[in-house]
Amino acid sequence: MKTIKYIALSLLTLGMMSCENELVDDLRDRNSEDPIINEEFTQGIADFSNYIAIGNSLTAGYTDNALYRISQENSTPAILAQQFATLANGGDFNQPLTNDNIGGLLYGGTPIASPRLYVYVDPDSNEDSCPYPNPDRTGPSILGVSPEDPNSNPIAPTTDIIMNNPTGPFNNLGVPGAKSFHLLAPGYGDPSGVLAGTANPYFVRMASNPSTTVLADAVAQNPTFFSLWIGNNDVLGYALSGGESNTASSDYNPITDTATFTTAYNTIVNTLVGTGADGIIGNIPNITSIPHFTTVPYAPLDPCNPDFAPQIPLLNSIFGALNPIFSAVDPSRAIVFSETEASPVIIRDESLADISSIITAQLNASPTFPAFIAQFGLPASAAPLAANLLGATYGQSRQATEEDLLVLPSSNVIGTINTSNVTALVGQGLPQALAAQFSVEGISLPLADKWVLIPSEQNEISTAIDSFNTIIESAASANGFAFLDANTLLDQLSTTGITSSGYILTSDLVTGGAFSLDGVHPNSRGYALIANEMLKAIDLAYGSNFKNSGNLVDISNYSTTYSPTLQ
Repeated sequence: MKTIKYIALSLLTLGMMSCENELVDDLRDRNSEDPIINEEFTQGIADFSNYIAIGNSLTAGYTDNALYRISQENSTPAILAQQFATLANGGDFNQPLTNDNIGGLLYGGTPIASPRLYVYVDPDSNEDSCPYPNPDRTGPSILGVSPEDPNSNPIAPTTDIIMNNPTGPFNNLGVPGAKSFHLLAPGYGDPSGVLAGTANPYFVRMASNPSTTVLADAVAQNPTFFSLWIGNNDVLGYALSGGESNTASSDYNPITDTATFTTAYNTIVNTLVGTGADGIIGNIPNITSIPHFTTVPYAPLDPCNPDFAPQIPLLNSIFGALNPIFSAVDPSRAIVFSETEASPVIIRDESLADISSIITAQLNASPTFPAFIAQFGLPASAAPLAANLLGATYGQSRQATEEDLLVLPSSNVIGTINTSNVTALVGQGLPQALAAQFSVEGISLPLADKWVLIPSEQNEISTAIDSFNTIIESAASANGFAFLDANTLLDQLSTTGITSSGYILTSDLVTGGAFSLDGVHPNSRGYALIANEMLKAIDLAYGSNFKNSGNLVDISNYSTTYSPTLQ
């Protein structure tokens, strides 16, 4: 079965955006007839002469699943530094710029991070007419992919952390992937620790020496003003893994425990307080509202898809044999695929009681089960094997609901054949073709934990964010620092949208205008929006008037996507 692509953005939608932009230009022309008289700029009491930014990928300017030169030049700290230098007493702002706009990293010539994503038109995405209305199926798809797509030649990164690192010290110490406690970790920038997983390749590029810490390099520069936005990765890694709880899994990335976060965060803040610098602190946004978790629908199985529709009767026959068992235990586990509307995928829900043994026992006791498996070409003697396999596969399964969040990469997995599962089933005695039939991700094989955030996992994430944000806001309040409420900002993007420079930005992937193609990080326009919110917060805390003097940045000057030819 072909991969079913769900991140479809209509060209018609892009056309509508073009018309909307013309309307915005017209409104601007009208507004120019009644100019607003702004206040004269005042800097307030903050000293911006030596601004240092500390944080993770959101500070670095990470965009489109990579760090690349123009994304760094349009990072939130870079935008702030430009306003500080133009209007106040801000100085130079040195960043560890990459070598190109390709993105990705090399380690002595070996790739260790992928190039950036960009937009291209999928030529095979046109859909035939469908007998039921589905407004999401309106034409060619716009997909975010790496440069290694069929429409272009592969592009290789040129930024090598062993061979061509820039010279510091650096004002932007945003380290993609860093958690709170990583800012305090000696050796986090040691090249010898990268392949072992004890060091961060992005910090290798900026560390003053192999044994230093991120915080030490920041404090050594005697900042007069800082921005601290850290803690997102302390929760995000767990969310991106789909809440993976198996400690043996390579995807395992647990939420930082509260005690560790509290100690690390307070140590960072107290150290910065000791420098006497002014600053702004940002909290952790509600990450389950970002496009990475809201783009892929829970019910994407389209009966108009020619690769899926013919299988519906057989699938319903298979689950028809299991549904009486499901219903006796928990009616919500029943699985039915519709022939008239989109159906939910099947997922594995670790919070459900495991009824594998019940399924197996009930099927073995059923006098009709040997006849049932005969339709798949299996002899009656294979009934115990089939019962065991069905029990093991569906013991904790159910169809997804609107309360479940499918991670963005699941769009490239749903509908594909899990070859590892095929191998395992063949090894247990199933014919190759039948093993493949029972290994279709999200259809005959429940999606694994890493592809879905179930409600209990979402609650874990929400609880952690609330706890961490209490610590962050208390630190800002106790020390008189400016405070960026990123949590509220993202809630606004995901609900009402935010109007700025005549545009309405939302958290929709690509078309919302604020997020980049990875569905996690803002694009340059989104970073400009965040810079404006920081400037407003600085006004409140330090008596400046960036907003009332008309010196917020115009977000329309910042792009939402960049061409693949930009190198």
